[in-house]
Amino acid sequence: MQEGKRQKQVAGVIQEEMNDIFNRMGLTMIDGGMVSISGVKITPDLLEARIYLSLFQVGDPKKLIHYFEERKPEIKRELTSRVKHQLRRMPELKFFLDDTLDHVFKMEEIFKKLNEEKKNDGE
Repeated sequence: MQEGKRQKQVAGVIQEEMNDIFNRMGLTMIDGGMVSISGVKITPDLLEARIYLSLFQVGDPKKLIHYFEERKPEIKRELTSRVKHQLRRMPELKFFLDDTLDHVFKMEEIFKKLNEEKKNDGE
């Protein structure tokens, strides 16, 4: 289903503010790895914000998602204070792992192997 204009606007506001909150709270560097917000999707009723986290060199991604779930009340409080004049109701925050980067690395490895096999077959 296509995202509506209001959904995109709310998602943009939340993503911008969440990036700033993560920087201020020191949540961008955890366990020697980097955490960034790769996207925010809002449900059509604007009651749930799905925040997709991109992780780089993080040991245990599931543990990290659980860590963000534990800190959710603190993060939501900060976000609410920033967007209270723009939104009537603060959406519920849900954190998800964005594994797009993993897929990109896997695809690059597959292409690399295919090119090597092609080279070897050509010789």
